[in-house]
Amino acid sequence: MSELLRAAPALRQMAKIQRCRPLAPSDAPPPQGWRLFWLRLSQSFRLMVGVQDYQNYLRHMRQRHPSAVPMTEKEFHRYCLEARFPAKGGKMGKCPC
Repeated sequence: MSELLRAAPALRQMAKIQRCRPLAPSDAPPPQGWRLFWLRLSQSFRLMVGVQDYQNYLRHMRQRHPSAVPMTEKEFHRYCLEARFPAKGGKMGKCPC
């Protein structure tokens, strides 16, 4: 048991996320049929738990705001977290943890 306790910090270091990978390359052809169904279903589940879709954001920026510079992936995820759990005082919606 004590060996597991000593190994816990090492496991946490190994599980550290280095960077987010896109789910699909942006130059890939649009999915069709069952593949499209499963992608939309997985996207729905991710949105239910609060994970935003960066590729969808990039597509929106290219179509609707071509002259604007899109946020980087790291900035986008930080923006989504801040929108969901504001850190500034006086705002409702702050994480209760």
